Amino acid sequence: MDTRAAGTGLDLRPMTDRGGRAAPLEPDPVIEAYKKDVDRTLLRENLKRTVEERLRDLMRLQRFAKEWRRAARRTFG
Repeated sequence: MDTRAAGTGLDLRPMTDRGGRAAPLEPDPVIEAYKKDVDRTLLRENLKRTVEERLRDLMRLQRFAKEWRRAARRTFG
């Protein structure tokens, strides 16, 4: 198995201690501060969907944003 990220040279093997056991990661205080404001249930539900479904929704959202920009230009100049 290739443990390098394609073209980056990054080693993706998990960090281990001297005994070869996975080393525990210390929680990042900045990430922990943001986590309380993120609805992770929405993230989990989105990850249950296929890539195609997520891309289709993204394209739908982009069309919606484009329509709003057009309407704003017509309304506010």
